[in-house]
Amino acid sequence: MPAVSKSLRCATVVAIVLFSVVSAPAAFAGGRGEGGNRGSTDQQANTDGNGTVSVSVGGVVFDRSKNGSGDSVGAVTSSTSWSPPACWYAPKFTPQELQDYLEPIWEAESTGYQWDAEQREKYNAKDEKKGFNKDKTGKGFWWGSYVNESFPPGWDKCDTDYFWVDKGGPPPADKENAVTPEVLAELAYAEIRVPGTEVTLAPAGATKVNLPTWAWLDGAEFKPVSVTASVEEIGISATATAEPVSLRIKAGTPDAETYPASGVCEIKDGRIGAPYEKGKADETPPCGVKYLRSSGDGTFPLQATVTWKIHWTGTGGAGGNLPDGTFGATQNVVVQEIQAVNR
Repeated sequence: MPAVSKSLRCATVVAIVLFSVVSAPAAFAGGRGEGGNRGSTDQQANTDGNGTVSVSVGGVVFDRSKNGSGDSVGAVTSSTSWSPPACWYAPKFTPQELQDYLEPIWEAESTGYQWDAEQREKYNAKDEKKGFNKDKTGKGFWWGSYVNESFPPGWDKCDTDYFWVDKGGPPPADKENAVTPEVLAELAYAEIRVPGTEVTLAPAGATKVNLPTWAWLDGAEFKPVSVTASVEEIGISATATAEPVSLRIKAGTPDAETYPASGVCEIKDGRIGAPYEKGKADETPPCGVKYLRSSGDGTFPLQATVTWKIHWTGTGGAGGNLPDGTFGATQNVVVQEIQAVNR
């Protein structure tokens, strides 16, 4: 029976959590639309007089005004096994807000008398002056968990119940991914968007067998981009900046040679590769490819991937490097035989 009772209680709590995620009203810093231990990521976008867009997501405000823009932008992917936090802890409730949120759940009696009683005891709910830390109003917040809205692996690991953190004090050391400048930088990493990587080729349209094909990217688009993440309630922030460093080309067939031989074109003077200019047909391009056979009636899938070096700075002079990010695309290339004319 104890095992059965425990299972039923867990199922009930899960049901309450799911219901709360859907129905609860929004609160400060991105919303409190969540119940139990797992938070939603309510979003709110604001534009100031200068057109700067800030988006509140899961207790964190993201300034994306210096991010990449346009139809072709995309998110960078870490070049290592590291990934940005899938869930995190941040300020969620003032004392009064937590009371207003929890008491209706207890009064509904859907979570069981014993559990409700334990919760009331935990938050000292019967003390009208000190319950829910109301005597500390303005001196701290109840923190709770939030999750990445795309629910990547690990989104459910932040399962600790609400905990109190004094203003100016550090979050408990045992709470992984409780927001700090470094965690904010990692969350900002996930918000970075960089330009698409379709390279310009010369000859355009269709290239020829054994003819060097020049490849380059528009230098005006490939400049550093950045996103700032902040939690205004506790006065911390961090900015993650991505800078393009190289372009890797894969020809899409083993019957090809790349320039340079490694296929990695380093950025130079703010430019990746160099535009083809008339009279350079016989020169070796700084970045490009030479196909050794025709694509026939089809095409070769040329892959172009840009590597972005990512670093961050944050409150209190904190900073450092994060894993390089990559973003790429595939474009189809037609390769034709050079037609000789016999007279």
